Amino acid sequence: MTTPAENQRASGRRGRMLRAVLALVVVAALLAAGLVGTITALNRTVYSAGGFVEQYLDALARGDTVGALALGGVMPTAAELAAAELTGDLPETLLRASVLSGLSNIELKSDTPSNAAGDDTHRVVFEFDLNGTASSMAFTIERAGTFAGVFNAWTFAVSPLAMLQVSVLHERTFTVNGLTLDTRAHAAADAPATFSTSAAYLAFAPNRYTFEHSSAMLTAEKTSVRVTASGATAVEIDALPNEEMIVQVQSELNKFLDECATQTVLQPTSCPWGITIDDRIEGAPVWSITGYPAVELTAGERSFEMVATAGQAHIVVEVQSLFDGDVSTRDEDVPFTMGLSVVLQPSGALAIQLH
Repeated sequence: MTTPAENQRASGRRGRMLRAVLALVVVAALLAAGLVGTITALNRTVYSAGGFVEQYLDALARGDTVGALALGGVMPTAAELAAAELTGDLPETLLRASVLSGLSNIELKSDTPSNAAGDDTHRVVFEFDLNGTASSMAFTIERAGTFAGVFNAWTFAVSPLAMLQVSVLHERTFTVNGLTLDTRAHAAADAPATFSTSAAYLAFAPNRYTFEHSSAMLTAEKTSVRVTASGATAVEIDALPNEEMIVQVQSELNKFLDECATQTVLQPTSCPWGITIDDRIEGAPVWSITGYPAVELTAGERSFEMVATAGQAHIVVEVQSLFDGDVSTRDEDVPFTMGLSVVLQPSGALAIQLH
């Protein structure tokens, strides 16, 4: 038989055990509640639709192109490319950190879920500074299940990348954000040479792209484009003759006319001027150029053109009148016009065709 004291001690042990169990239950409940609260909070922030887009924008701001491209749905689908009337094999040359610039002060403006039944997409809008200019961009995001069993997973329903459709007029190369590219780098080996060229490139958005061209003979003014939308963006670069090209064409034209002036005939062969004299010529005619046509070039369909432009030659020649035999000196200006076409060859040399 147990004594009253032993019964009392046993009862105390059972009470302590019960309190310990209750304490463990309370702690477990609190931990579970805290975990659920933490998961809920993370799904509303880090693992929300806005948080997913912020990962992309933050990666671009840091120049982490690998991280940005690793996010789901960043690369455009074949259907998206087809909608932009582009092929499925666009160059990824611009998907590099060196062309990124000036993305800062990133802030979520809105996160709007679709109201359509069964549609788990969100329209997320972010505001930011793009090279000091306040800008914004909208993204379309959709649920992609969960990971770790509890956290929301997302993907871009529409690729955030831009497709830059670059047309280079009268040239084939251009520079964008310091990177020089050749539009024909991805053309077929047997593609015919053309006066103007074009190519399409995948590019990050949002971003500012500055396009230009500068070479020995051609120059294009800088064109800056702030790309704050996915899909196709058209860019045109107009490469035009610079002063060096004008000077060289003028020099070649002047040289040609000077050579024409060495011919001691009234009608210099293959030259743009001549004169008819009905009287008898005494001695050889002497030609000189008193006004060279001023070269101005404009772009045509296949070459740069100088339209028919006025020039002036001068002749000095002794003549004898067939009527009375008097001898006199013809000393006069002979106006003429001429034009030309110029093609800049791949070697950099100029091919000039006079007409």
